[in-house]
Amino acid sequence: MGLTSNNTLALAVLSAVLLFAGTVWLWPRLAGRGWRPVGGRVGLLLATQLTLFAAVGLAANQAFGFYASWADLLGQEKEQGVVVDHTPGDGPLEVVGTRRVPGSGGVRPQAGGRIQQVEIVGRTTGIATPAYVYLPPEYFQPRYRTRTFPTAVVLTGYPGTASALVEKLRYPGTALELAREGRARPMILVMLRPTVAPPRDTECVDIPGGPQTESFFARDLPDALRAHYRVAEKPGGLGIIGNSTGGYCALKIAMHHPDVYAAGAGLSAYYKAPIDATTGDLFQGDEELRNRADLLWYLKHERAPDTSLLVTSSRSGESNYQDTLRFIERVKATGRTRISSIILESGGHNFNTWRREIPATLEWIGGRLNGN
Repeated sequence: MGLTSNNTLALAVLSAVLLFAGTVWLWPRLAGRGWRPVGGRVGLLLATQLTLFAAVGLAANQAFGFYASWADLLGQEKEQGVVVDHTPGDGPLEVVGTRRVPGSGGVRPQAGGRIQQVEIVGRTTGIATPAYVYLPPEYFQPRYRTRTFPTAVVLTGYPGTASALVEKLRYPGTALELAREGRARPMILVMLRPTVAPPRDTECVDIPGGPQTESFFARDLPDALRAHYRVAEKPGGLGIIGNSTGGYCALKIAMHHPDVYAAGAGLSAYYKAPIDATTGDLFQGDEELRNRADLLWYLKHERAPDTSLLVTSSRSGESNYQDTLRFIERVKATGRTRISSIILESGGHNFNTWRREIPATLEWIGGRLNGN
């Protein structure tokens, strides 16, 4: 059974309940002072606690999408470091599956849109990664057959799973509902992890001698999308959204590549790439690369990018609140980069908070992208 399977969670909950009941039932029989009854009591308590923690951990993982599989949890992802060689006839994007939009109620794609599961291979970076692509109903309707659509790349946090963007954060369903209500334009959403070289957290950096993650998002991914879908041509056709690590990546990529991404939204983002056990040495002693990854430094020392940015935080519950205020002031001081914000009164660093911010974020980014 998979890590995110409902059967796995049900088994863990059932085991915890049975062990609790067994502990209550057997406790009087283990009331003696000898090593056997004492060992029995310790064993029952330990087993009950372990199954309870397992059940809580599995439930939290399903809710927040930290790990996609047992291999992901144990750091044994089989896909890491894979470079795929392709013949000249192969494309950079391959559709491997389709599904309905959750909650759409539409049997036909012309009514409810579609979600395609795809594999993307970077032509210049060699990075291969899975993704989900949401196509709105209009994409399949005959009267829009020549139309190109504004497109937003949507990134998870770290470690995160792309499926959580569909099922937990409900990006496709929210985009569909907003378009039906006339609150946002129909758009394509491309949903994936920023962790394109799992289990390493690359922080969307072109790592010297390592994965060229920023180049993948700035060059390979847009090229693959335009080769396969009716994505609005640049300038102004692409935007990028992310939460947590994905939010930092979205802001950085929009700032570094305003000719590619006309807008970037960082939900609960931070503003400087961390260095820890999950990232390894991202910069290999390259001070210029390190500085460019510090967004506050970048705004102060580099020419302000001609792009639109959105940041979000909460006055109570988010650790990035003060940094977000500093970032807003730094952007405003440039007089060139445009800045917007969503500041909640309270909200933690979690899916519930981001679900409250996503509708306004999709409205915002849809209003800043081109399509025809």
